[in-house]
Amino acid sequence: MLAHALLPQRRTPCDPSEIDTLKVMHDYPIIMKLIRRAWSVGLAFAALFSLSSSTNLRANDWPHWRGPDYNGISHETGWQSHWPAEGPKRLWKASVGTGFSSITVSQGRAYTMGNQDDTDTVYCFDAETGAVIWKHSYPCKLDPHYYEGGTSSTPTVDGDRVYTLSKSGDLNCLDTAAGKVIWSKNIHDDTGAGIPTWGFASSALIEGNLLLLNIGQSGAAFDKTTGKTIWSSGTNTGGYATPVPFGSGQDRRVAIVAWRTLEVVRVSDGQSVWSFPWKTQYDINASDPIIAGDLIHISSGCGHGNALLKITDGKPSVVWENKELQTHIASCIAWQDCVYGIHDNASGSELQCLDWNTGKLKWANPQFGKGTILLADGKLIGMTDKGELLVAQPDPGEFKVISRAQVLGGKCWTVPTLANGRLYCRNAKGDIVCLDVRAN
Repeated sequence: MLAHALLPQRRTPCDPSEIDTLKVMHDYPIIMKLIRRAWSVGLAFAALFSLSSSTNLRANDWPHWRGPDYNGISHETGWQSHWPAEGPKRLWKASVGTGFSSITVSQGRAYTMGNQDDTDTVYCFDAETGAVIWKHSYPCKLDPHYYEGGTSSTPTVDGDRVYTLSKSGDLNCLDTAAGKVIWSKNIHDDTGAGIPTWGFASSALIEGNLLLLNIGQSGAAFDKTTGKTIWSSGTNTGGYATPVPFGSGQDRRVAIVAWRTLEVVRVSDGQSVWSFPWKTQYDINASDPIIAGDLIHISSGCGHGNALLKITDGKPSVVWENKELQTHIASCIAWQDCVYGIHDNASGSELQCLDWNTGKLKWANPQFGKGTILLADGKLIGMTDKGELLVAQPDPGEFKVISRAQVLGGKCWTVPTLANGRLYCRNAKGDIVCLDVRAN
């Protein structure tokens, strides 16, 4: 079994009937005492909800790219996966401008970015109603190049700060309350790191007091409170993927799919642990690696393929490598000894399932195009490149659709976000819909 399949599943109590769930919590006696003292059922419920908010039984946010464990897998359970023909109820819609930034959600707020009239704007919405709480704009070229252009990276929320990166290298630290600029710098000007052909696309990774980005030869780190450069790795052009953390303590590391290599460096000082050659045509390394114990899966498009690496004595060796799965844009999902990803080549695009241990192709489904996927409660949530939302049961034997609905039009290359029973979907033009998938 993959390590990802063994991650604990957090659950959020949604009504007082779930009192049995709380019996395992250390503060259950306190809750019961307060309820007994209440003079009405309403007061008892209020006491219960007040205390439960201080426990771990809270709804699941999605505060940064690829979710809480940086692997595209949500902790949410019990969400509604069976829909009517018209799809889930739409709570709100918005338009944010051209781009491919996904939506992050933290403490009742949803964040994303878009470009209009050569201006980037960071949006902060009320996650439930879609009301704009604040927005912050700055000049940035749309820069279309064989595609629509616009924003590529996704906002990262850390406590009361949100961090954003533009295609041209504008790194911003904003306060979540009102979008006030705490600090701002251009990483190209500051480090000399080359700007990739399609602009900077790495989302910020927060590790302790450091903010890490995929730029230069093997990344760079900045002080998250001041923006000061802590370490950098030269002036090379970086990749398009976001750093993925693993390990612990002094051995904490990040895996970075760089320009032409997979780099593993120490978080604290950026020192190289090892490097693995991974050159892709047009230098498009865009998909994040998947880390499971001492195994790392990596995939790229443009005729390259994918591979599973095993780390032995601190060095990588190839377990298997093939051209079955070539992920051009979307990152893969690893689940129960299978890898799910969007294969893209000259003949078309399709969702594929591969055996994790051997790399053998299990099945392929052509419905997705250049779509995207995430996983929650043991189910795949996918968005086709034409805006059809699907829920499917991950199965190495066949592709099993549970629900489907057309929720957007236009080009959809942005992965949906599931947070607190709401699904957020976006197209390249910047249309966003928020769908209600909370269980009835």
